[in-house]
Amino acid sequence: MKLGITSSGENCTSEFNPRFGRCAYFIIIDSETHAWEAIHNPAADSRGGAGPQAAQFIINKDVEAVISGRYGPTAHSALRAGQVKTFIAKGGTVQDVFEKFLDGKLKQVASETGPEIHARSHRR
Repeated sequence: MKLGITSSGENCTSEFNPRFGRCAYFIIIDSETHAWEAIHNPAADSRGGAGPQAAQFIINKDVEAVISGRYGPTAHSALRAGQVKTFIAKGGTVQDVFEKFLDGKLKQVASETGPEIHARSHRR
C-alpha cells in the first residue's frame, strides 16, 4: 500500500506533523517494501484552501492511505472522493507512526476530525 504521512521534515526520523493541509512534507512510504520519498507539500504556504489542495496532491500521487492528526471537512471530503483511506496519529517521528500503522494501532476515520479553521474566523 502506498501510504502518505504528514511530516515536519524530509525523512523518516523527522517529527510527525499533525496538520494535514499545512504540513511541510509528505513522506510517501510503500508499506510492503518500506521504500520512501519525501515530497514538499505544495499547499503548505497557500493563502487558503490548503486542505483540499493537499488532498488533490495526495490523490495525484496515487497514495492509498494518509496518516495525519487532523482532517478538516473539505480535506476529508476530497480524500474520501479520491478513495484515500484516512488514519489519525498523535505524535512521535514518522518512523514511529509508520510502525504503529503496520502494527494496526492507528484508528481509521470516516469523517473529518477537526473544524475548518478559516470557517470560524469568517462568522459574525
